[in-house]
Amino acid sequence: MSSNEIGSKALTASEAGDIHEVRPIEILLVEDNPGDVRMAVEALKDCRVSNRLGVGGDGVEALSFLNGQDGYVGRPRPDLILLDLNLPRKDGHEVLAEIKADPELRRIPVVVLTTSESERDVYKAYDLNANCYITKPGGLEQFVTVMKSIQYFWSMIAQLPSAAA
Repeated sequence: MSSNEIGSKALTASEAGDIHEVRPIEILLVEDNPGDVRMAVEALKDCRVSNRLGVGGDGVEALSFLNGQDGYVGRPRPDLILLDLNLPRKDGHEVLAEIKADPELRRIPVVVLTTSESERDVYKAYDLNANCYITKPGGLEQFVTVMKSIQYFWSMIAQLPSAAA
């Protein structure tokens, strides 16, 4: 799957009731299910904070995106990664391990967003330094709510490191 970008209306700091400047965030969604990608795109379009979404359809593509290789040269480094575990070519745990072992990438927050409710997967993700583990809800409305919550937290509440640091 090729990378996509979406944008939405930017929310000003005064609208957010926040004292710091709200900047657009770069999000990398690593997801092989086209239906889940479509739902994520739609959910993020509805958010009031500006964002750009890149999509990697498997673990190898995600790492190419992050390392600026194979057609991803010059792409901005993401501020946040949404990572599925069940991926072709290289699974999410392998991708997470490589991200967190790389001094250039390890500060990027990784939210594991997967269908797996396995306690083993949860422990393994946190052992590999995932920043958050969320089980995808089954329904569209619940999925949209989760996506909006993720986007709100990481753009309005959490302080993200700058890509240049």
